[in-house]
Amino acid sequence: MSDKHQTVAIGDVEIDMGADPAGDPALPAPGARLSGVALGIDVGGTGVKAALVDLGTAQLVSPRVRERTPQPSTPEAVAATIASVVTKVLLGQDTPGVLPVGCGLPGIVKHGRLASAANIDPGWVGWPATDNIGAAIGRPVLIVNDADAAGVAELAYGAAAGRMGTVLLLTLGTGIGSALFIDGHLVPNSEFGHLEFHGHDAETLISGAARERRKLGWKVWTRQFNEYLARIELYLSPDLIILGGGVSKEWPKWGRMVKARAEVVTARFLNTSGIIGAAWAAGAVAGGGVAAAGDRLLPGSPLDAAWLAAGAGPGAAASPDGG
Repeated sequence: MSDKHQTVAIGDVEIDMGADPAGDPALPAPGARLSGVALGIDVGGTGVKAALVDLGTAQLVSPRVRERTPQPSTPEAVAATIASVVTKVLLGQDTPGVLPVGCGLPGIVKHGRLASAANIDPGWVGWPATDNIGAAIGRPVLIVNDADAAGVAELAYGAAAGRMGTVLLLTLGTGIGSALFIDGHLVPNSEFGHLEFHGHDAETLISGAARERRKLGWKVWTRQFNEYLARIELYLSPDLIILGGGVSKEWPKWGRMVKARAEVVTARFLNTSGIIGAAWAAGAVAGGGVAAAGDRLLPGSPLDAAWLAAGAGPGAAASPDGG
């Protein structure tokens, strides 16, 4: 048997199907103070989005480019779309020679590959995503779970900034993504959208897409969503629940009907959170933008107060835009 790896051409790039990265770097705890620019990519069931992000302010500093996720969403086809989107983002941009790149993917991320595929082609499972996406865009890339990326954005800059205790983000869109934080530390790859609910995966009944498919009004859907939240609270007893994804944009229509023991708020960054969080993760792992080794923005710390006073960190706004 030949030990030569199978390759697949994406444009002019030969993608190594047998690449096996040594392992993912440990993600620093959310709250690290970063500066500089990074590229964030967010791959979803319906769209592939990317933009350059100022890591000090969470502002998008390039146009946000979006293309439809190809169908079928095979890894090779999506990698080609990622390469197209990234090319458009970087066109005419003055970027540093070493540009951190983060990519959020809808699945459990283990050792540079997906161990599950949520709302994306099952061919992603086991595919060497880190190496092959990096080859497609011509730059090293860090892959993270897409909901974890959204959660990191909210913890670093948004609705969860400075919050300790147990914080849960739920993204309600094509499916239900989740990100769990305990005292500012990410518990990676939580999949609470796949909890059993009335004999089915929860997301198949109460995601945003499921609400539309089942033709549920907001009152009926929210009543079922409250049942789901009660199950989550039984398991996790969160102190704060953040709701993101497409459904969160309709909060005025259903938010007053939500019942939970925990405080419930909407995500700050909505559909840009995945881009911002993926960029943050890549910038943090690259290390070059961290203010000082071990430097963290803990609630009430002098650094936290000084950064907020400077108008750059967890209070800074990024302009959320549509899907």
